Amino acid sequence: MPFYYFDLLIDGQPNNQGGMILEDLAVASDRADALASELRILKPELHSRNCSVRVVDGNDNEIYRTPLDPIPNWSVRSPQK
Repeated sequence: MPFYYFDLLIDGQPNNQGGMILEDLAVASDRADALASELRILKPELHSRNCSVRVVDGNDNEIYRTPLDPIPNWSVRSPQK
């Protein structure tokens, strides 16, 4: 199983949040989404500072990123019927 590292990006600057061995990228991205949700609640001072949680692999390649600020509903397109 691969090792994934998590960074909190604040104004583009990475802050290491630790790492863990996980099954695959799907599990790592779920963990990143959960961390972003928790930080959104626990650290309101991070709102509107272009913050995100990113996942990097053992070679320091970014493989996933999720924003702390939720994406507004009006900006998400619904599928055409």
